[in-house]
Amino acid sequence: MPGPLLAASGRGLRAMGDGPLARAIRTKLDAALQPTHLQVLDESSRHGGPPGAETHFAVVVVSGCFAGLSPLQRHRLVHAALRAELAGPLHALAIVAKTPQQWENDPCVPPRPPCLGGSKQERRRDTAGQDGGSPRDQ
Repeated sequence: MPGPLLAASGRGLRAMGDGPLARAIRTKLDAALQPTHLQVLDESSRHGGPPGAETHFAVVVVSGCFAGLSPLQRHRLVHAALRAELAGPLHALAIVAKTPQQWENDPCVPPRPPCLGGSKQERRRDTAGQDGGSPRDQ
């Protein structure tokens, strides 16, 4: 599957998403954090969502607003900017939040683990069947 379309902009490289939620995420993070670099990646297809689901995203945000803040405080700023989306259609959000100096020194994004798929309920049913079933079944 092809990766996201990347386009240069005056303030850094951006992953272009064409869905309405991707555009809303980009707009809100731009307004709240004035990033020098912003990537918005729709990863919904990696998590078993139907085409166009827009439920799972990853963002890379490089902003001077993060100077002096801990990683937790940075994530809270991103969450605050996307409060409405997180309360609604956005199910999961992976965040990389760096200052411009950190990005200049290390422009790498750590790989995210693969999705294990399925819900907790499905995993419980699957593992229950692996041990020969419940005692009532025997």
